[in-house]
Amino acid sequence: MTTTAELVSGVVTNRVKPLVRWGLTHAVPSRVLKDGADKGDLQARLTVEAQNLSPEEIAELFSQIRAQGPLVRSKFSYVSVDHAVVKEVLSSTQFRTGFPGDDRPAISRLVQWARREGLHPVEPPSMLVTDGDAHTRYRKLVSRVFTARAVEGLRERTEAIAADLLDELAARGGPVDLVAAYCEKLPVAVISEILGVPESERANVLRMGGHAAASLDLGIDWSTFRTVDGALDEFDEWLGKHFDHLRANPGDDLFSTLLHATDDEGRLSERELKATAGLVLAAGFETTVNLLSNAIRLLVEHPEQLAGLRADPSGWGNAVDEALRYDPPVLLTGRSAAEDTEVAGQRVGEGSMTTLVLAGANRDPQVFDNPDAFDVARENARDHLSFSAGRHFCLGAALARMEGEVGLRAFFDRFDVELLPGAGRRPTRILRGYETLPARLVQRSN
Repeated sequence: MTTTAELVSGVVTNRVKPLVRWGLTHAVPSRVLKDGADKGDLQARLTVEAQNLSPEEIAELFSQIRAQGPLVRSKFSYVSVDHAVVKEVLSSTQFRTGFPGDDRPAISRLVQWARREGLHPVEPPSMLVTDGDAHTRYRKLVSRVFTARAVEGLRERTEAIAADLLDELAARGGPVDLVAAYCEKLPVAVISEILGVPESERANVLRMGGHAAASLDLGIDWSTFRTVDGALDEFDEWLGKHFDHLRANPGDDLFSTLLHATDDEGRLSERELKATAGLVLAAGFETTVNLLSNAIRLLVEHPEQLAGLRADPSGWGNAVDEALRYDPPVLLTGRSAAEDTEVAGQRVGEGSMTTLVLAGANRDPQVFDNPDAFDVARENARDHLSFSAGRHFCLGAALARMEGEVGLRAFFDRFDVELLPGAGRRPTRILRGYETLPARLVQRSN
């Protein structure tokens, strides 16, 4: 029988654990980086100031880091904006995802004690933070379902969804926030198609996805952290019921297929399935919202390039890649050395962190001519690293490209756009996109 003391202890633990986890993963790193930025550390400045900088302004920080060499030792980690170095580390088996274990036993035990037990897109068994044989098996099973052919099979449905959303925009009249009215609604509808979510529940999935996406960022405040934790718990519970429904009533959606996908070692576990769904929702939703909003703004600000795309629609795919290169949805990622190794002529010790600035690598003049120019006709735009590289190359890359191409072409075929004052970027440090993008739309006469 559970005693009163045990009940009280359990309640206290359940309340204290999230606070400790927030402190270790957000509050303390945020404070340390803020102090470093105040002292001029370039990596810290990049992380702290990014949320307030335009793509053009942040490029100046990339240049300052690049001037110090291909791999720079900052106060907190190694950092690189060099395309070759970033690609090498992302592809190397000598580096692993996530953060190294703290070598101080007390801190390490505290981290383990406070670890979240439920669904989280950047904690095991998420594919983002698994390596080795486990990652190979996991990715192999998921890749059997998320094939390029399966994504192309979603194109017609995505076109229909975009058309319906644009009809709604046309009927509204007056100024509109493009993020809320279009950039968010398109990817959540496509994700719902993948997950087999009925239309009646899509508004709920949009709400949970909007909250869960913040779990991918750094330095969120306590209030946001609690909201994120609650949304992840809610999505976890909802997924259990949803999977039961799909098992009993399988559809032609990709997740119905994934629930029954097998290999020699069996099927994905319930936790792995939930982790995959969480990754699709948190990562696939937010990054595509950012891609669409960033690209819309860029194309409106470069009307001559938009005119070229309208004249020759075959260029839309390349335009999506150029938008991903110029203003990517994810600023940076990190890897820790699994063993002593050497990168760009420097020794990197086991456990050392390396911050890989994807957006900086995308501006490397050794790879991209005139890298600070936005050019939808750029011949090698697809060489960007916005989808990462190596074994953790984004599984949803083909999906994101397809959604971007369909969503942008349909939008600009329908409307001429006047951006209005009041646009605001998301208050995030790693994820980069617009929270609001007010505009006035005029239907085109085609």
